[in-house]
Amino acid sequence: MKKKILIVDDDPRNIFALKLTLKARGYAVETCTTAQEAFDILGSGHHFSVVLMDMMMPGIDGYEAVRIIRNTPEIKNIPVIAVTAQAMPEDRQKCMEVGADEYVSKPIDVDLLITTIEKFS
Repeated sequence: MKKKILIVDDDPRNIFALKLTLKARGYAVETCTTAQEAFDILGSGHHFSVVLMDMMMPGIDGYEAVRIIRNTPEIKNIPVIAVTAQAMPEDRQKCMEVGADEYVSKPIDVDLLITTIEKFS
């Protein structure tokens, strides 16, 4: 069975590029543009292998979204990979502290992303 990935990003260009790349590699992909949509999708009983969470979004940002996922019993065990343009060492630390399982900085290195996703199979 191919892995199903949820991309959460407020920028349609990022979603488009990531979705195209991941589908070309054989992944099933769903997308949404807000954290609230992500909670609704994750809570609807669909099984996801990994969530790619943009950390800089309006409203509920990725940091808060990861905290909420980790505190929601039905979805707390879904692996979350933080995806952010903030690439300083302390940014990675901040992502891990809120409960992200891994961290990938933008611009995304596709091979690194695929390797990271594959850790969670």
